[in-house]
Amino acid sequence: MNKYSQRRSRLRGLLDGQKGIVVFIGNVDSAAQYRDNGYKWRQDSNWLYFYGIDEPRFAAIMDLESGSDTVYADDYDIDDIIWTGPMPTVASLAQGAGATASGSYSAFSDAVRAALASGRQVHFLPVSRWYNAVLLSSLLGVAPADVFSAGKKGCPLASEALVRAVVKMRLVKDADEIELLDRAGDLGYKMHTIARKGIRLGRIEQEIVGAMEGAVLAGGWGVSFATILTQHGEIFHCHSHDCPIEPGRLLLIDAGAESNEHYASDHTRTYPTGGRFTPRQRDIYQTVYECNELAFDMIKPGVSYRDCHLAAARHMIDNLSQLGLVSGDLDEAVADGLAGLFMPHGLGHNMGLDVHDMEDLGEDLVGYDPDQTRSSQLGLGSLRMARRLEAGNVITDEPGIYFIPDLIAQWKRCGTDKGRVNYSKLEQYLDFGGIRLEDDVLVTPEGARRLGGARLPIAPDEVEEAMANDK
Repeated sequence: MNKYSQRRSRLRGLLDGQKGIVVFIGNVDSAAQYRDNGYKWRQDSNWLYFYGIDEPRFAAIMDLESGSDTVYADDYDIDDIIWTGPMPTVASLAQGAGATASGSYSAFSDAVRAALASGRQVHFLPVSRWYNAVLLSSLLGVAPADVFSAGKKGCPLASEALVRAVVKMRLVKDADEIELLDRAGDLGYKMHTIARKGIRLGRIEQEIVGAMEGAVLAGGWGVSFATILTQHGEIFHCHSHDCPIEPGRLLLIDAGAESNEHYASDHTRTYPTGGRFTPRQRDIYQTVYECNELAFDMIKPGVSYRDCHLAAARHMIDNLSQLGLVSGDLDEAVADGLAGLFMPHGLGHNMGLDVHDMEDLGEDLVGYDPDQTRSSQLGLGSLRMARRLEAGNVITDEPGIYFIPDLIAQWKRCGTDKGRVNYSKLEQYLDFGGIRLEDDVLVTPEGARRLGGARLPIAPDEVEEAMANDK
């Protein structure tokens, strides 16, 4: 109770000078095929952060002027209890969250309409579920699409003051959150270890996915996002797992665990399917590993994560030039965004209650300081977290190198590389795939540490040794 009361009290302080009411809407059950066969229940993360009630069909209103804080939901009746068993009352759950009052779910709509009728401002966060969008839009008299997040820029109709206040709070994790993130990291370590040990030539990828996700369900809420396990690492979000493990390939595994308290982990490792890297695979892998280490060594309060991305990009291009894949002045190549051909994504993102923490609030508001602007370059422009770091931030460190045939062909056709790419040699890598190496990192007052009790093997020799021991 104290935790949630303190958070809402701090939120009020950050909204000092604002008038009106703040509305929070929890998620409802979502039907898969029909009402009684629903998707797995998951509460809205902002609701969890400020109220902690992990039950469907709840809402709340914070009155910025009167100081009242009311939770709205309906008590279960006997028709519900037959199926669910005895359930706590709304009043008891509201009291447990430190709210001053409670009311029925329909009373929430009445209270919002009354506030609007009296000319009061209604502050809301962008919503991510259709039901909540329909509810909120009907109360505000706007289209449902107008209360959704509009991508990187967020939702123009949402209260920017509220969004910025929530971002400021959730960006910095407290000691309790860090403990939960460490636990999620430990669970992620377990799932990835099971996956690595399951790599055998001829085995269907789906069998590995089933084993690793089963461990997460046994120890937590489930996966924090749809598992990526593929021998086509150049496809960033490849969720197809129907291929047999083939010799001489690279298997990229990007997967995370979500704890029962809904905090996330997110790790990526890339393995040689036969247990040993080919010389060409090792060259590229070593570069990605060095970029991961370089970025981690730079992380500390006050450092811009954008600078970490650029440092990793510079090191990447330098190494690729030594392999004869690119040429030209190094600084000019980095400034022109040459690294985007090989790493079209950013170095990392925020993480916490969501694996891409708070991005539903607007990626630019979450990941960029007010004096920063997003680049238009491929790669750097996809950097989700560019801010100057502060103690308590939790971010991913995930450089990668990918050989994407269609992207390579486009750059060659359009001359995007300005003559810096050796395409004749690059053609030898068109069947290479991709490599990504990702750790979860806590920014500390002194620098940084990786979350969880142990780090998955990552140096090339460590990976080969671990895979040999797995046999």
